Amino acid sequence: MPRIKTKLLALAVLPAVVLPVLAACSDPGASAAGASPSTSAARNGVAYNTSPEQHRIRAEKDPGAAAEVPAAIGKDGKLTVGTTAAAIPLSFYATDNKTPIGVEVDIAQLAADKLGLALDVQVTSWENWPLKTQSGDFEAVFSNVGINKDRVKLFDFSTYRAAYMGFEAKKSSTYNIKAADDISGLKVSVGSGTNQEKILLAWNKDLESRGKAPAILQYYSSDADTILALSSGRTDLNLAPYPSVSYRENTRNDLKVVGKVNAGWPSETLVAATTLKGNGLAPAITDALNSAIKDGSYGKVLDRWGLSEEAVPESKTVTEATFGATAK
Repeated sequence: MPRIKTKLLALAVLPAVVLPVLAACSDPGASAAGASPSTSAARNGVAYNTSPEQHRIRAEKDPGAAAEVPAAIGKDGKLTVGTTAAAIPLSFYATDNKTPIGVEVDIAQLAADKLGLALDVQVTSWENWPLKTQSGDFEAVFSNVGINKDRVKLFDFSTYRAAYMGFEAKKSSTYNIKAADDISGLKVSVGSGTNQEKILLAWNKDLESRGKAPAILQYYSSDADTILALSSGRTDLNLAPYPSVSYRENTRNDLKVVGKVNAGWPSETLVAATTLKGNGLAPAITDALNSAIKDGSYGKVLDRWGLSEEAVPESKTVTEATFGATAK
């Protein structure tokens, strides 16, 4: 039987300085299980290439965007990017178990190409990327990072994808999750300290205020245990980043998506490249991403990973000063 962690124990091991930053995030590692080891066409028609030979979509240098790169960052000729390599198709290890691949890495490649820099991908754990970005180990993070009011106090952002969470359940289920009432009394697995947990806690508070049974939140010791519990019926639902639950729906025969909610519920948010606040890199990445959107390479990357519905028409720079107007 998988070991169920308590929320307090999971939070206790995180450094205090990181907690406000992680509280409204969407950890992609909460949905890493269920990977297919080979390249084959899924039910959505996407041929997911999980091999180390990626043949990535590349882009031409954009002189205007490249000129914006701060000298201190561009002097080594590299864009050092942090990612978590934790969830298909976002960021994960290829079949060689050492090469980080996925849509996050591909979009980071486009940004680096447009800036005229070589891409240097560094893998870290979800809880460590904020400190590594603050320390300068990472110049940017591409890892399904959502914008929130706590994070803008420490980082600047360049938006590049819609941010949604998906409820998944056994294929034989009849759930249709749209609001708090739909999870009343159900067992729901979720990652501790994530945005999806924040949503569920808010929904439970609403249920209890109206005299209804809250959902029973379950915290498993590994991603594989989470999906095993779901597929075996020990938990009714799992809430995780939508790209990963959609991937499992299209590559497994036992699970399906039964609901979708914006990661910034009750407001909206976006996934964004994350850079150290005030270091000047965010505007350059924003212009690089807009150049990739304009020339079509951005769309090709999303199509490659089956995420075209999460495309944004324009990348925007979001800072603490502009957060209220651009990232509600």
